[in-house]
Amino acid sequence: MKFPSLIFVLLLTALVSCKNSPKPEAENKSAFENFVVKETIAAGGYIYLLGEQGDSLKWFAITEQDAKVGDVFYYTEPLVMKDFYSKELNRPFEEVVFLMKVSKNPSELEQTEAPASMPTKSSGKITTEKQELNIEIPKDAISIGQLYENLQKYEGKKVKIRGEVVKYSEAIMNTNWVHIQDGTSFNDKYDLTITTKMAANVQDIVTFEGVVVLNKDFGYGYFYEVLIENAAIVN
Repeated sequence: MKFPSLIFVLLLTALVSCKNSPKPEAENKSAFENFVVKETIAAGGYIYLLGEQGDSLKWFAITEQDAKVGDVFYYTEPLVMKDFYSKELNRPFEEVVFLMKVSKNPSELEQTEAPASMPTKSSGKITTEKQELNIEIPKDAISIGQLYENLQKYEGKKVKIRGEVVKYSEAIMNTNWVHIQDGTSFNDKYDLTITTKMAANVQDIVTFEGVVVLNKDFGYGYFYEVLIENAAIVN
């Protein structure tokens, strides 16, 4: 009689073990946030989605793709923009969550990397390799080294700055993101990020004119010690 009892115990243990085993598919889904689409608006290469998330509604923005009411989107690494104004829609948003890693299938997110077009996560650290450059600085412009050495002096002021484009990301959050270098540096800071509506190409040598903004925090780790915002190419 002891032998059948032993078999019963072993079977019971196996059943309990199976019941408590984690389900990989469920774990994958819980690793990402999601929302249900309630409204869609296409504008400027983006689709703005009013998403239901729990008991709240939020506006999300994704690059143009198939999206309709009732769809469920999964995402990771959101970029939250407070007090965002869309020129294409001519309307303000209290908050828009921009998504670059987003899919209707959560398993696809595990196989994708952040796109090259995404603005670089930054906390003042250099994100591009230093180039051996010797850019001639116009008399009415400043160098990147001068800017980093005198950040407080230039905060909020319009400046001209010339350099070679070492990285270019187009149409992110309704603007283009440009990294330039000119061969100068201060405290090992030699790379400058510029936002502009104008187009540029890597290896172009251009002069930008724009306003110096310090400690720009977009949220979720997207922090820039210094930006030249809304710059125009003046050469």
